[in-house]
Amino acid sequence: MSDSMFFKSRMVLTVAMLTSIFSSDFGLFRLGSSLGINYGQVANNLPSPEQVLMLLKSLKVNNTRIYDTNPQVLTAFANTGIDIIVMVPNEAIRQLMDPQLALQWVADNVQPYFPATKITGIAVGNEVFTSDDAAAMSDLAPAMASIRAALVQIGLGDQIHVSSANSLAVLESSYPPSSGAFKAELAGTMAPFLQFLAATKAPFWVNAYPYFAYKDDPSGIPLDYVLFNPNGGMEDPQTQLRYDNMLYAQVDAAIFALERLGYGGVEVRVAETGWPSKGDADEVGASTENARLYNRNLLVRQMANEGTPRVPNRRLEVYLFAMFNEDLKPGPTSERNYGLFHPDGTMAYNLGLAAPLSASSTASLSLTSSAAKKTLRG
Repeated sequence: MSDSMFFKSRMVLTVAMLTSIFSSDFGLFRLGSSLGINYGQVANNLPSPEQVLMLLKSLKVNNTRIYDTNPQVLTAFANTGIDIIVMVPNEAIRQLMDPQLALQWVADNVQPYFPATKITGIAVGNEVFTSDDAAAMSDLAPAMASIRAALVQIGLGDQIHVSSANSLAVLESSYPPSSGAFKAELAGTMAPFLQFLAATKAPFWVNAYPYFAYKDDPSGIPLDYVLFNPNGGMEDPQTQLRYDNMLYAQVDAAIFALERLGYGGVEVRVAETGWPSKGDADEVGASTENARLYNRNLLVRQMANEGTPRVPNRRLEVYLFAMFNEDLKPGPTSERNYGLFHPDGTMAYNLGLAAPLSASSTASLSLTSSAAKKTLRG
């Protein structure tokens, strides 16, 4: 059997199973627009965009983010109803400060595909304020303004937001959440960026990974707290708000940081979160079981359209990282093992979904956790 035929047969089985699972009463169709999946492509063995589209549809997920403006992806996703956020690479930020170059970029990378391809956002760079690139930091807001002006000029200003995703490391303090504050050395540099978000009603995107906090302090942070498993939680002593998971605490820390600078009206959304299914010997917590629990428990929360304790009535928008294990990503082993799927289209692990690989099988999502319970002392 050829590699392409093998992939196709595996994909058919996977899609059949997922369609059965996620069309059940507990399926991801209830997530609506609150959940997305990041579609990274730093690999040499990934399926075609058309095959990726099959997987997204089987998951009933209607939102994705890519890290470029790959024309093959944008063309494949036309007329599918899937919302997609595209990205400007960090190295292009400086030149896109020029209004004419920004207009040309939009004309080349957005306008030919819209509205057939539902491009809903443009991420200008990624984690710029923690990149040690002072020029990119100062250039970011002007580049965003130029891109926004280009969108307005061609009549897309109301349909596509412009923002940029930030590492949680922009915060000086995040625990307890009410102490959330931006690093003093970044506050001035970030001011034009935050002003832009407030003026255009664009979201503040954050890449939030409780995994990193646990890896750095596994003896001090209860695993159940970071995995969304049942636990005693913690109470913020200043607000008396109770947190039963770290992701919501991290998001609220960003909300408090924005409020502290007068930007409480800017919505915080999670551009990336996830858990690696494999890691090096010193990467504590990187395992298939922990990845399964983290992502599965987060999906259950998303089904409920929850908000965080600080803004309980505002559904938290979250994008999981990532669609696939990406074999060309540099760094430790964990970096290549965040995927929900292997490149051949099979699941990297079962998200708690009891179903054999059979198109005729029926399945359901069990909402209980068998993990041990621990208590987080506030």
